[in-house]
Amino acid sequence: MQVKPKIFLIDVDGVLTTGQFFYTEEGKKMKAFGPDDHDGLSLLKAYMDIRFVTGDRKGFAISKRRVVDDMKYTLDLVSTIKRIDWIRSLWEPKEVIYMGDGIFDHYVFREVGYAIAPGNADTFAKKAANFVTQRNGGDRALAEACLHILEHFFEPYDPKALPKTELKLSGEWTV
Repeated sequence: MQVKPKIFLIDVDGVLTTGQFFYTEEGKKMKAFGPDDHDGLSLLKAYMDIRFVTGDRKGFAISKRRVVDDMKYTLDLVSTIKRIDWIRSLWEPKEVIYMGDGIFDHYVFREVGYAIAPGNADTFAKKAANFVTQRNGGDRALAEACLHILEHFFEPYDPKALPKTELKLSGEWTV
């Protein structure tokens, strides 16, 4: 029997972003974030806790601006290599849905209850994932994953009906 997930843990770079970093002579300046992911999370947040994680120390301020300041979610800085140990210290891994794309994320995928990779994830990650999105990271892959989680574990999204009126989409607009 599959355990009901309680936490959706999302790697920022390569999932919420394209995974690209834009540098100038002054260092890392920008990341490319995509559309619709925040709306997908808005549909899912009534069912489970949502949290973001990154191993990008140099780009942490950029990720924090989007995830914490704009989207109002928690963001943790944790090395990819130490990530499964960190997860174990906070949650029962089988209650975690983890979405990642990187070369080391397959280690996490093997331990959590459910694993999702964007379509352009590393080959090892895609092979170890329970679900691979059709969309790429930074291009609605997270929104697609949210709809999949709703359908697979909770209540499917009905595109024929408007979302509940009290639901805040993109953190600012209400239906």
